[in-house]
Amino acid sequence: MTRSERLPINWPAALMLILTSLPVVTVLPWYGWTHHISAAAWICGSLLLMSNGMSITAGYHRLWAHRAYSAHPALKWGYAIFGAMAVQNSILVWAATHRVHHRHVDDVDHDPYSARRGFWFSHVGWMLRDYPSGRVDLSRVPDLLEDRVVSIQHRHYLWFVLATNFGLPIGLGLLFHDLWGFVLIAGFLRLVASHHFTFFINSLAHAWGRQPFTSTNTARDNDFLALFTWGEGYHNYHHLFQWDYRNGIRWWQWDPTKWLIASCAWLGLAKDLKRVPDFKIQRARLTRQFERAREALAASRPHSRLLALQSQLESEWQQFSETIAHWTALQSEKLSDAKHQMQDRWEHSELRGRLQLQIERSLRAQRRRVQNLRRSMIAECVPV
Repeated sequence: MTRSERLPINWPAALMLILTSLPVVTVLPWYGWTHHISAAAWICGSLLLMSNGMSITAGYHRLWAHRAYSAHPALKWGYAIFGAMAVQNSILVWAATHRVHHRHVDDVDHDPYSARRGFWFSHVGWMLRDYPSGRVDLSRVPDLLEDRVVSIQHRHYLWFVLATNFGLPIGLGLLFHDLWGFVLIAGFLRLVASHHFTFFINSLAHAWGRQPFTSTNTARDNDFLALFTWGEGYHNYHHLFQWDYRNGIRWWQWDPTKWLIASCAWLGLAKDLKRVPDFKIQRARLTRQFERAREALAASRPHSRLLALQSQLESEWQQFSETIAHWTALQSEKLSDAKHQMQDRWEHSELRGRLQLQIERSLRAQRRRVQNLRRSMIAECVPV
């Protein structure tokens, strides 16, 4: 027997997944064929699905797991209520497990849902048995133990789940005179969809997509996945800059969670929104471009044109290293404990803004040059 077969089954999780999925694949198709399901059931189900998803992404994930911003108690309670309705465990347990995932990403022994153990394991298998890596370590979340909303939701989590998953669909079904339509759509189908949308971040977002920022882990950016995960599909960026309240950093990237957080900040319900400086983003992109260019060189037969491109690449790398060293020196000087007065003047001087803008523009221009250089290398490459 394999190690996983010897582990005991996690019956609460297994039964929850089975009992919520069965009506969706058996009763719902029959009921939809033989009965009329009201438009209100579909609309309310979609709105509840969105509320559940955004409470997980904006609340459980970016607020509590990563402390990417601060929230008003009213907003926290909204996240706590509709997050519990998603039935993905309490805030405390969810955040503790997720922090372990980031600390030990891809480690087959310590990452609770390591993608290196296969798609099935990272998607749902890790919940079905009592794997040691999945046991909750609350020492990872001492800050959350002091949060009143988190503590109350954790202590009374079962009541939050029952009240929202039974009370809301049944109440709305009676209100709109479509009880079973609401139970099946706004109840079961909504919950199953919510589960698997989140599970895809653990599985598909570590297997399908591109890696524009880092290749040190399996996380991928995937625009299609972002469409139904409320912006969580930009996972390669997130694993490098987990404390940013955004996942999609471009204005056009589909990340409704960042728009929700920004809107709440405008309304006074959120504050202290953390953003990665553009310099660090450009540095990560450019470092990755150099890595790809070197991979193209390693996969080719050397010849005169390619050797010239290699020399050009090394020259660009030298320029990049000097730019980073210059920026690091400036930052070290700015943050020196012995120079607080200089730091105050630096923070409010126009010189700092001009220097930062100049360096960021330089990195963007160099990234474009390296992209063109890599394309030239690929065009020149002769397979070994």
